[in-house]
Amino acid sequence: MAIVPEFLIKRIYQKGSLKKLENGASIGLKNILGPGLISGFNYVKINDVTFTQENVTFTTNGKEYAGTEVSEDNPVVFRLGQSGVLTMNGQDCVVEGKNTIVIEALNPEAGIVRLNAEDNV
Repeated sequence: MAIVPEFLIKRIYQKGSLKKLENGASIGLKNILGPGLISGFNYVKINDVTFTQENVTFTTNGKEYAGTEVSEDNPVVFRLGQSGVLTMNGQDCVVEGKNTIVIEALNPEAGIVRLNAEDNV
């Protein structure tokens, strides 16, 4: 199992990308690590609101993937330099000022990958 240092994982989050949506939020991600796969989304937490895979979609290269569709058998290819938008629906979660973000995703090689970030709105 590959170990990816936290300081590198944190750089995947595109600072300033947090957007408040009606009943949700979106954030931008960019793969700066190398060729990879996303084989699942365990959860996304923004402040005190946790979104499960049922309430998450990931859009990249013009295709939208429901969080429940992404699995080890159906991974999302996320190439070096590729960008994507993670959208969470179902609850208001973004506040004015500092917001904390935690994304727990799965990668076939690294296992559970947890990204911790902060962003201001």
